[in-house]
Amino acid sequence: MSFVYPQFFWVMIVPFVIFLFLVVTNRENVERIFDTKALHRLKADSNTLPNSIRNMVLFISVFLMIVALARPMIEKGEKVVNLKGLPIMTALDISGSMRSKDLYPNRLEFAKKKMEEFFKYTPADEIAVTAFAHSAFVLAPFTTDKATLTQIVEGVDDSYISMASTDFEALGEIASQMLKEKKPKILVVFSDGGDKEALRGLKDMLKENKITMFAVLTATKKGAPVIDTNGKPILKRDGTIAITQLNEELGKLAIKSGGGYVIARNGDEDMKKLADTIHKKFSNDIQGVVKIKDRVELFYYPLMGAVLLLLIGLSSMPRSGEKFRRAK
Repeated sequence: MSFVYPQFFWVMIVPFVIFLFLVVTNRENVERIFDTKALHRLKADSNTLPNSIRNMVLFISVFLMIVALARPMIEKGEKVVNLKGLPIMTALDISGSMRSKDLYPNRLEFAKKKMEEFFKYTPADEIAVTAFAHSAFVLAPFTTDKATLTQIVEGVDDSYISMASTDFEALGEIASQMLKEKKPKILVVFSDGGDKEALRGLKDMLKENKITMFAVLTATKKGAPVIDTNGKPILKRDGTIAITQLNEELGKLAIKSGGGYVIARNGDEDMKKLADTIHKKFSNDIQGVVKIKDRVELFYYPLMGAVLLLLIGLSSMPRSGEKFRRAK
């Protein structure tokens, strides 16, 4: 056993031993050093324990506190920890259909929440954030700073939404550029989906650049009206309300690329499973190693003993019948 702060132990133990010696062997000298009234207040008197035993309990308690503050421990040598991480590009759909409210409070806010949950389960991974609709653009370059990424995603609001049709080919182009030097090439898309025709350009980009895509589908099969900037449902040419529903074609494309997809639901279990799936599929690129000391801390044992003895030493419960005799 050793101490984290051995110097603290020796600095404190020397005056403690001297003080203990003076108290035990020469009380008169102690009274010369300290003020009589102050010493009387510090003196432990009780009808429960004799003063000599009580003082011994208090001294042991102080000694254990000194030991605890010096932090005793058992050394187990050094442990080598690999710092690992995957490069993952995430993409947030900001097309007009993301205003629909079949998911609370709407698809965009729900997708943002899912992205933040995904960040939580990818702590060592390098993640970039992009947004796409009629065009695609970068919100944040690759970084491991998940707190900053979360703030950036939270800043995406209704003003970002574009009523133009979703251009998945633009997403494919920016993904091929950002993942060009990365290995493996992973794309995670948070969207309410798209039809086969709209996904054709993205399909070619994924195949050509060997990008593995995972999709998080943020919509329901029941669907909901498409809402404009004023919060009103959009009407078709025939006067009926335009309804947007879950389209799993994006998920099927993700499977063909070697990835997979999930239909987002409440709770973070789906994002945990997605992160686990990605980590199991790809061997992580080692970013570096760090050596840490492997040790077992023991300070809480003497600390608990000190507190227990201190409570015993400072207790002042009168003997049985004492109050009754005084009353007489």
